[in-house]
Formats: sequence, structure tokens, C-alpha cells
Amino acid sequence: MDDSEDSRKRFTELYDENYRRVLGYVTTRTEPHLAEDIVSETFVVAWRRLDHIREPALPWLIGVARNLLLKQRDSGFRRRALADRVAAMTTDEDLVAWDVADHVVERDRALAAVAGMSEADLDVLSLVMWHGLAPREAAKVVGCSTAAFFVRLHRARRRLAKAIDSAPASRTRRHAASRAADKAAR
Repeated sequence: MDDSEDSRKRFTELYDENYRRVLGYVTTRTEPHLAEDIVSETFVVAWRRLDHIREPALPWLIGVARNLLLKQRDSGFRRRALADRVAAMTTDEDLVAWDVADHVVERDRALAAVAGMSEADLDVLSLVMWHGLAPREAAKVVGCSTAAFFVRLHRARRRLAKAIDSAPASRTRRHAASRAADKAAR
């Protein structure tokens, strides 16, 4: 990449338009203190390969970030981190009211289903559902054809739905119900 004014301007625009979304993608997959490093390295690669980046640039940038993440961590970390984040959203106050208990139980079931999913399924689902990429763009990120991506997406959605449906009711619901009954008895 030459260091011309046009290159600097293009890179600045690329960075300004995509930084937050790339950071969002990386943040959901690694610890916050590592996310900035991965994103910085992603944009270093983008600077070096600026002439090779086509529009829209986001799928290419997320693909680079994804490859950097895969090099840096074990396959189970993302699943555990996501499960911990969702579990952290549940507080003791959530367990007090009966109507909130149903919400907590559903979240608990979804958490259990997500925790049991494969890396590949999580990757496919999060690219489309969390990061808002079109299947055509997401296919570029994972390195497959659009048709193959649609098949992967369909299968991942089906496995997620089946996992949620088959997840047992948790102790959270029983705990919330007993607290509600104790409160009503007072």
C-alpha cells in the first residue's frame, strides 16, 4: 500500500465507517482487554491490503478479525464467555416476581441451549442475527458460497430451536415460584 493522501483518506473513511461494528463483533468473542488489540490488528491488516478491499468492506474486516481470533484462543472460550454474559444479566431482583420468573426461565433455557451449541453454529447465527450481516456477506466471512451459508444458517437455527425446546425447566423457576409463594403467604 502506498502512503498517498488518497490512501490515507480511504483508510480513514474505512476505519470511521466500520470500527464500531468490528469492535462489536470482536467484543462478543473475547475478553474486553483483548478486543481492542484484535481490532487494532485487523485495521493494520486492512491498511496493508487496502487495495484488495472491495465494498462493502465490513465482511472482509470481520473475516480478518475472525481469523485473528481463531489464532488466539481455544474453541470453547466464546461459548463460555457468552453464557457468562447472559447469566450476568440475571439478578436476584429478577427472581422476586412471578411474571419475571417466566422471563428468567426462558433466558436460562436459551442460555443452556447456546452453551451447548457448536462453534460453527454460533458463528453462523451471530454473524446474521447479532451483527446484522446479510447471508451473502456472512458467507464471505466464513469462506463459503452463499448457498452453503444458507444451508448452515438453516441447520443452526433448527438446532437452536430444538435445543431450546428440549432444555429442562431450571431450578430458577422453582426458586422463583417458592419465593412468590412465601411472599404471598406473608
